[in-house]
Amino acid sequence: MKPSDSWKHLVPDHLRKLGPYTPGKPIKQAEKESGVACIKMASNENPFGPSPQALEAMHHAALESNLYPDNDATELRVQLARRNGLEPDQVLVTDGSTVLLDLIARTLLAPSLNAVTSARSFIVYLIATRAAGGELIEVPMRGDSYDLDAIADAVNEDTRVVYLANPNNPTGTLFDAAATRRFLDRVPQSVFVVIDEAYYDFATHFAKQRNVDYSHSLDYVREGRPVIVLRTFSKAHGLAGLRVGYGFGPPEILAYLERLRTAFSVSAVAEAAAIAALDDTEHIRKTLENNDQGVQYLAEKLKGLGYQPVPTWANFIYFDVGGDAAALAKRIQAEGVIVRSLAPWGISTAIRVTVGTPEQNQRFIAALAKATDRATVQ
Repeated sequence: MKPSDSWKHLVPDHLRKLGPYTPGKPIKQAEKESGVACIKMASNENPFGPSPQALEAMHHAALESNLYPDNDATELRVQLARRNGLEPDQVLVTDGSTVLLDLIARTLLAPSLNAVTSARSFIVYLIATRAAGGELIEVPMRGDSYDLDAIADAVNEDTRVVYLANPNNPTGTLFDAAATRRFLDRVPQSVFVVIDEAYYDFATHFAKQRNVDYSHSLDYVREGRPVIVLRTFSKAHGLAGLRVGYGFGPPEILAYLERLRTAFSVSAVAEAAAIAALDDTEHIRKTLENNDQGVQYLAEKLKGLGYQPVPTWANFIYFDVGGDAAALAKRIQAEGVIVRSLAPWGISTAIRVTVGTPEQNQRFIAALAKATDRATVQ
């Protein structure tokens, strides 16, 4: 018997069946595969990088990297509470919001219990739920959007968590505040609703333009409802590589999550950068305006190439390619642009592309046109 065969039985069955998370391809790996210089438009990162203020804060914090960080990220926690009209014990800071999803699942789920979400939503919901031994019930979408009524209908006596991505990753669609409150009024108090607002800044910007009442999520926290709201510094703030996410929720449940959190998980450099990023409103303004213009450009050009991109509320665009998305993504990569085939998510005919700088957006459209042998319709 091989040693690996004798060790397998030590791993619980629900973990042996668990597949890994497939991230967006790193630039160096793509360049090695394709033999050309590449730009990355696959992971919804800020194309401008961190703000100048965050970079300066990182530099100063790095000088004390010999010291352990504040285990509770106290200063950042207090800042987030103050800015959002909450108490510090209603805030939990972690090394990325995906870690919070894992903590929530491990705290609230177990074998025989389930979580509910939509099909074609964030793949980490499945991984976190199964890693905790729970079952994930995925409800079909209505078009490309969450069907909140169907999700509420799917909740049963064994449900402990509902995951709602708003906007949704990867389709970019959104449901408004009225729909959210109607949903919450239907869900039993024994079920925690996780409202994942990773793309909150972009959605808020679009909502003002489009006259849509987007999110009252923190009102539900203030009302003491069983709601946890997730946000992150990885997107609009450009700190994806530092891993800083946070959640708002009831103090009692956050205290349980905190017990499972890895000690010193948020570095001093990451906390300092996040605090500085909160104050750099000019960097956020630049990011949101660039995203607005990029969405318009990409949607127009994709339609010119014969595609029907789904209207987005985030910093990416989702579109069906009518065929093998993984093969098309590989051909686009050969032209020097990394995009996200959603085949690993079980969506074999769709691609998600991040909004980049104007130059990056133009390069993507040219690469797509060449990879598909299509000419842009003027």
